[in-house]
Amino acid sequence: MHKSIAFLTMVSIALAGPAASAAAPASSARATLVTAAFQTADKSRALGLVNKAIGSLAATLASDPGNRDAQLQQGIALGYRGKLTRSVGDARRGRDILNSFAARHPNDPEAQIALGGWHLTVIADVGTLIGGSALGASKSKGLAALNKAVNLGGNRAFFPAYAGLARVAFDAKDAPAAKLLLDKAVRASTPTEVDRITQAAAKRVVALIRAGDNKGASRLAEQLLPFGRIS
Repeated sequence: MHKSIAFLTMVSIALAGPAASAAAPASSARATLVTAAFQTADKSRALGLVNKAIGSLAATLASDPGNRDAQLQQGIALGYRGKLTRSVGDARRGRDILNSFAARHPNDPEAQIALGGWHLTVIADVGTLIGGSALGASKSKGLAALNKAVNLGGNRAFFPAYAGLARVAFDAKDAPAAKLLLDKAVRASTPTEVDRITQAAAKRVVALIRAGDNKGASRLAEQLLPFGRIS
C-alpha cells in the first residue's frame, strides 16, 4: 500500500460536473485547486493555492451560505490542506462537510467520489488502526463510495478513471478490479478538462496492467492522482 496517495479526490472534482456553470467565485476556486493538484510540484506553492481557494470559498459562503458548489469545494479544499499540512483538524472538518453534503445530496456522484477518496487516502496515509479510530476512515466505505460514484456518474470518464486509479494506487493487488474501471474510462466521454486529464492517466495505467506490471501500475497511478507530483 502506498503512503502518499493524494488526500482525497477533492481537487479532481474541481472541474468534474455541473459545477462548471456555478457562480464565478466558486468556479475560480475550483480552477485554483486543479492547478494545485495537477500542475504544481512544489509543496509550498500548492499549499498557497489551496489556502487561496479556502479564502475565496469562505467569502462566497459568507455572502451566499446556500451555494451548493462552494459547500462541496470547501470540504475538498480543507481535505487538501489536511493532507499537505498533516492537520487532523482540517481532515475532520473536510470529512464533516463532505458527510453533511452527501447526506443532503445522496445522488451526487461528486460527493461520493470525494468521500471514497477521503476514506482510502486516510487509510493509506496513517494506516487502518489510526485512520479508523481517530478519523473513522474505512477501506470498505471508501470502495463503496467510489462504486456509487461510478454508477451515478453516467458516461463521464472522470468517475471510473479516478476510481480505478485510486484502487490500484491503494493496493496493486486490486489491479483486476481497477482495470475494469480504467477500461470504462478509456471508452467514456470527456466533456471537461478533468475528464481529459484523468482519461489520459487511465490509458497510461491500464497499459501497464495489461502488460502484467501491476506494481508499476500502482506506482504510476499514485503519481497521476492529485498532488502525486509532490514528494
